[in-house]
Amino acid sequence: MSMIDKLKTVLERQAYGVCSWWADKLNVRTEQVRLSFIYLSFVTAGLQLVVYLVMAFVLKHKERIKKPFRKRRTVWDL
Repeated sequence: MSMIDKLKTVLERQAYGVCSWWADKLNVRTEQVRLSFIYLSFVTAGLQLVVYLVMAFVLKHKERIKKPFRKRRTVWDL
């Protein structure tokens, strides 16, 4: 595996996590999700960028977000 392929793999995992997550959920190719994101960014004047950043934050911190909403077994569990 060349250095460029390794760099591409690292960037795809870290920078495009939201697009790959949506692609997995929708069962489509990641490239299609990325292209859709780009086209929608032009049409909606950048609103998609805000949505993308919010989703990236949520995916990065989803364990911290889910933790307070866990069901407790008893009243005394904290």
